[in-house]
Amino acid sequence: MKEEGRRDRAEEEDDESERLMRFVALAVIFLVAVTVRLFSVLKYEAMIHEFDPWFNYRTTAKLVDDGIYDFYSWFDVDVWYPLGRIVGGTIYPGLMVTSMVVSKLLHLVNFTVSTRLVCVFLAPLFAGNTSLITYWFTKEIWNKKAGLVAAFFVSVVPSYISRSVAGSYDNEGVAIFALVSVFATFVKAVKTGSMAWVFTSVLTYYYMVNAWGGYIFIINLLPVYVVVMLVTDRYSLRLHVAYSSFYVLATLMCMQVHFVGFQAVQTGEHMAAAAVFFLLQAYGLVEFIRGHLSPEMFSQLIMFMVLIAGTVGVSAAAIGVATGYIAPWTGRFWTLLDPTYAKIHIPIIASVSEHQPTTWSTYFFDLHILAYLIPVGVYFCMKRLTDASLFIIVYVMSTVYFSGVMVRLMLVLAPAACITGAIATSEVMDGFLEACFFPKKEKDAKGKKAKKQDDEAVYETLSTGMKWAFLVGLVWMILTYVMHSTWAASEAYSSPSIVLQMRGYNGERIIFDDFREAYQWLRTNTDRDAKIMSWWDYGYQITGMSNRTVLVDNNTWNNTHIATVGKAMASKEEVSYQIMKKMDVEFALVIFGGMAGYSSDDINKFLWMVRIGGTLDNDINEADYLSQGGDYTMGAGGGQAIFDSLMYKLCYYRFGEERISEKAPTGYDRVRNLEIGHKDIKLTHVEEAFTTEHWIVRIYRVKKEPNRKPTPPPVTPLIPSFATVPKE
Repeated sequence: MKEEGRRDRAEEEDDESERLMRFVALAVIFLVAVTVRLFSVLKYEAMIHEFDPWFNYRTTAKLVDDGIYDFYSWFDVDVWYPLGRIVGGTIYPGLMVTSMVVSKLLHLVNFTVSTRLVCVFLAPLFAGNTSLITYWFTKEIWNKKAGLVAAFFVSVVPSYISRSVAGSYDNEGVAIFALVSVFATFVKAVKTGSMAWVFTSVLTYYYMVNAWGGYIFIINLLPVYVVVMLVTDRYSLRLHVAYSSFYVLATLMCMQVHFVGFQAVQTGEHMAAAAVFFLLQAYGLVEFIRGHLSPEMFSQLIMFMVLIAGTVGVSAAAIGVATGYIAPWTGRFWTLLDPTYAKIHIPIIASVSEHQPTTWSTYFFDLHILAYLIPVGVYFCMKRLTDASLFIIVYVMSTVYFSGVMVRLMLVLAPAACITGAIATSEVMDGFLEACFFPKKEKDAKGKKAKKQDDEAVYETLSTGMKWAFLVGLVWMILTYVMHSTWAASEAYSSPSIVLQMRGYNGERIIFDDFREAYQWLRTNTDRDAKIMSWWDYGYQITGMSNRTVLVDNNTWNNTHIATVGKAMASKEEVSYQIMKKMDVEFALVIFGGMAGYSSDDINKFLWMVRIGGTLDNDINEADYLSQGGDYTMGAGGGQAIFDSLMYKLCYYRFGEERISEKAPTGYDRVRNLEIGHKDIKLTHVEEAFTTEHWIVRIYRVKKEPNRKPTPPPVTPLIPSFATVPKE
């Protein structure tokens, strides 16, 4: 008895020590997830990055300063002039509300911090939360060891870091945490059949709907998982209760979000979830009837039910689409199914860099060793198939496909890659550790012979040297993953787009602060109601930093308005002037990188302006802007339409007189690596107002027409004077 008591106490102490070590490990992982995302603050300063985050910051400031009611009724007259925008009903407010709650809580405990700082550090904080929820999710799928590895992987995976560094104040910063939380709680609900977990999953889904439009992925992935469960004959009452309850409650909660509303029951993106809901009820009814009928009667009943259900379903869908009750799929949704759809039908979607297909190099850069570990993790999940492991298989397989269609969805793939990679790492590491340190273990603690599994037999067939080589190689791969992720966080993903960094010939760091210089000039040297025309990429930054009115911005909700700006940029100055007069434009802003070597300038985006402007005016033809050989060039062989366009003149005005180096000719474009074809540029209807230090941002003032046309000089009559006529 005493021996058993001592053994029980020893086991309790081991459990306590294990829990303590696990808690310390999770705390360290949380700190790593936060600190690895702070390089941008250390290298630059605490600032808002990119483009969309500036709109999010501006709306958050409005919410914190004026309250929730003014926020939801806010009509912004400084954007999309002269249309304006209803902000409260056209955004997902979860990010803003989260920042407001954090700000209020900090002020409640007398920790005074500005709204801007809360916005800057919110994404790293939620990255730490994502690591914790990923641990719990993986533990439910596999075990605690795999959970710790998954938490570590997701804390430093580059594809997630790209959207969660300090200053990247975007919806994805909090949405990935919500996405993993929905999946984790739903899997828990399926495992237990508990309504408490279903309700928890609904709450996390409601937060996800408020945070990001990517909730569409969730409401379509869960039905796919249910169908796979039915096909693989894994139907259970737990699955029935979990999905049925989730769909009804989640749809009701989803409809409470202003921007979604009745779209939850009226758009094509939500119809798959509804169809699977009714399918699951029919399947449950069939399973109930199966035990009460003979096989012959049951087969006849099934045929009758399938015929009736198919007829009713197809008829209801056809009537809904014909009457307009069910809205068709959006352009972005079609693009996921057909990658060529956007380029043909909606060029504004195809013009966005994050909507481009993913290259192979991006997979290896953003996932590193996880790209190799995903298939291994899927193998182990299929070998030990459960309801939970089947879910992660469906999740990772679907995101692998969608991430290939659109590079932005690499972010959604990251948690699935980390979980499957962690399962693979945990299983392989366990096998090699046991093979290396306990090679002759044949009996368990009770003296019974241990059953050798197939994997163990594989490990035992290897020599001791091979075992250690594989083990050291796996550890080395994990170390290289950490080093690569740290480098990516510090160099690739921590540079804010508004402050540029380049290296000089001697390796010194050169900072280009042209964007803030230009926006500050607009804020201090123009009227408060001045109208600024620029390409839509810079709309959020202009309103956020300059507090000036813009024609278009990154919301891209009105294709005609954007096409009008594209037409103005692609047309001759005389035509553009008429458009700018019609839109009350006072200043035109362009981004030019030919002097500094900044490649993401408007010249490299110009063909998209031509394509989008061509949807409004058939006279704008892309072929006119290409050389005779079909090349897009600014050199002497370029298309005449390029040299006549307003964009070319605004970017290269006075550039033909400049020399970037002693050996280069005047007018040599550092980005395009050529001498521009037309240097003698004359402006008639606009004049240069401001150019930043490195010529990256150029601002032009639109001239006003004179009040009246100048009076022509008097014409001298050609009639001879009578004084010179001789008398008869």
